[in-house]
Amino acid sequence: MLMFNRRSAALALIGASFGLMQTAPALAQAWPSRPVTMVVPFTAGTTSDVIARSLAQELHQKLGQPFIIENKGGAGGNIGAMNVARANADGYTILFATTGQAATNQLMYKQMEYSPQRDFASVVLVAKAPVIITARPDAPYSTLKDFIAYAKANPGKATGGFPGNGTLGHITGELLARNAGIDFAKTQYRGSAQILTDLLGNHIDVGMDSLAGYVPAVREGKIKALAIASTERWSRLPDVPAVAESLPGFEAGVWYAVLVPAKTPGDVIAKINAATNAWLKDSKTQEFLANLGIQPAGGTPDELKAFTQAEIDKWGPIIKGAKIEF
Repeated sequence: MLMFNRRSAALALIGASFGLMQTAPALAQAWPSRPVTMVVPFTAGTTSDVIARSLAQELHQKLGQPFIIENKGGAGGNIGAMNVARANADGYTILFATTGQAATNQLMYKQMEYSPQRDFASVVLVAKAPVIITARPDAPYSTLKDFIAYAKANPGKATGGFPGNGTLGHITGELLARNAGIDFAKTQYRGSAQILTDLLGNHIDVGMDSLAGYVPAVREGKIKALAIASTERWSRLPDVPAVAESLPGFEAGVWYAVLVPAKTPGDVIAKINAATNAWLKDSKTQEFLANLGIQPAGGTPDELKAFTQAEIDKWGPIIKGAKIEF
């Protein structure tokens, strides 16, 4: 009787283990079985928020559950990112990140309560918004090459405007100064509107910022577009050169990516990645992003991980050299 009981217990244990093995994949395949929260680490109405809401709607349609946008702004996006980093790694809380939370904030903030590379898993690079370098309407240069020549002949005389300390516009200016071997004064603004006003008023010489807000003024001939900080020209402004045409390999811009808490199941990541890539290939999505001055990206989680590391390697020395810290 004792041997029978031991044998029965052993068989029961094996059966239970087998049942768990069968149940785990079934549970994973059921994702999502309830609403998913997509945290946008900025306020409603920002470019991040607009793109995230469009993507969330697509994920809802493709995956069958609501994807609810939750705006958690503050500290350059770190508050929202920290919220996701501390969430359960079950696929029900995801982050719609920008360059800062995914890569560059850690290079500037003395104290961050999360590590992007430790606390997040890469899902997909969504899009890129290149920086545009513009100039006042009566500037004695009309191309980036001519501006570089002017700045070399007049060190420290030109003034460049950008939207705040540590923004992509700011560090793009620092990268340009280093790569081109030039020196120019730098002025911080609260936003794009003020930069544009001072360009129109001939109060500053050049501006460096995400391109969307400057496209109408460029098309109307109110300001000059010297270059777009991309590896190739943008279809909506085909006459404006890419910075890479003057400085090979130069690329600078805000980018958007989906991240999830580390240890999120691989099949969850795969589902989000596949649905997002399909959305990015749709012509309506491409038109929607183009109207925002944004270029669709896409790719695999590993490609996003490699891209992120390349951005950290690129901007690290620039940020350190400019002594940008918070």
